[in-house]
Amino acid sequence: MTLPRTPSQTVGPFYEIGLCRRPENELVQPDELGAVRLIGRLLDGEDTPVNDGVIELWDARSRRWGRCGTDPDGRFSFVVAGDVPHIEAYVFARGLLRHQLTRIYVAEEPEDALLTSLVAVQEDGALRFDIRLQGDRETVFFAV
Repeated sequence: MTLPRTPSQTVGPFYEIGLCRRPENELVQPDELGAVRLIGRLLDGEDTPVNDGVIELWDARSRRWGRCGTDPDGRFSFVVAGDVPHIEAYVFARGLLRHQLTRIYVAEEPEDALLTSLVAVQEDGALRFDIRLQGDRETVFFAV
């Protein structure tokens, strides 16, 4: 017998209250050899910053996890290992019934042409990866 699933609920905008009280955005120590800063912005379909979202990263290779809330300009920042091939990114934001899953390629180029938009780019000594929830330049999201 299969039981019905519980429906998802709309999330936010209350992340700051309980989820982002202490910094959890360092998957590696900043002074660790090969550590790199990963920066980006969470944007809606009109390129307006999502100021109350949460980005969670999972590095399956090292089994490390991190979380960062977005600031008023939609910015987020992490410290990650610069030699990790890719990192899974979970996006939580107001209006989403379920989190969104994408991938950020750090030290590996994807073989699939569709995934090339998921490569973090060098910017001022850091890696940059913006996440767009909708629109012409929407980030590629995977079914969860």
